[in-house]
Amino acid sequence: MKTSSLFFFLGGVVVLIILLIIVLMYWKIWKPAGIKSFISESRRHAASTDFFSGDLRTIFYFDFRTLKRATKNFHPDNLLGKGGFGPVYKGKLKDGRMVAVKRLSHDKSQQGESEFLAEVRLITSIQHKNLVRLLGCCSDGSQRLLVYEFMKNGSLDHIIYGKKVYLNWETRFQIILGVARGLQYLHEDSHPRIVHRDIKASNILLDDKFHPRIGDFGLARFFPEDEAYLSTTFAGTLGYTAPEYAIRGELSEKADIYSFGVLVLEIVSCRKNTDLTLPSEMQYLPEYVSNF
Repeated sequence: MKTSSLFFFLGGVVVLIILLIIVLMYWKIWKPAGIKSFISESRRHAASTDFFSGDLRTIFYFDFRTLKRATKNFHPDNLLGKGGFGPVYKGKLKDGRMVAVKRLSHDKSQQGESEFLAEVRLITSIQHKNLVRLLGCCSDGSQRLLVYEFMKNGSLDHIIYGKKVYLNWETRFQIILGVARGLQYLHEDSHPRIVHRDIKASNILLDDKFHPRIGDFGLARFFPEDEAYLSTTFAGTLGYTAPEYAIRGELSEKADIYSFGVLVLEIVSCRKNTDLTLPSEMQYLPEYVSNF
């Protein structure tokens, strides 16, 4: 009897071990794609949550395949424009949400994941109704992408330089005031202060009610509280650039204010700051209006 009981006990142990081996093999090799995806997303979300912990708002970590599918493999028809970071594409997520996907250019994408996430963390530290909201990011191999809320009316340059939409004076004032408030936040309420360095019509995005949001922080610099200006290499867009910054490389909030002044002239006149098709005395807008 003892021998028989021992035989059955050992047999049961062997069967149990075989079953455990089969289950482990299934889990490692033939694990369902849905489970794999869930675990992968959970790990990414956990890492993201840990990295963006603290006082910063939650940011979603997108899978590259999701963004590739949303933009139809970054199809040229979905190209919205190009900024300091790289090209921006319109995308549609599975849940129907429209987004703007900014794909970092090759030189930007070479930075490591930790540096990229640190950069994203800094962007998420600024929140204001007149700044474009960052929804999430993607760091997958050499791919670095930023996902922003989609602005239905696109960028301001298409409105004021085009002929399809007429902005009444109330709307123009609303846009000017909104941009001014966004800059005030960056220069005074953000700690540390931020200089955008590329305020221009194509970087002002408009929602469905033509409320403005400053976008494209690819060239933005954090500014020390105790410094009057920074000596740095010029970066920005000619025509909007303050002389002391373009010529001597002296960067301060005043560079953004100068760019804002040029932008206001463009909004009021509905023309580009530089137009070589006009008579010579009218080609450069700031110089032209200074004669009045």
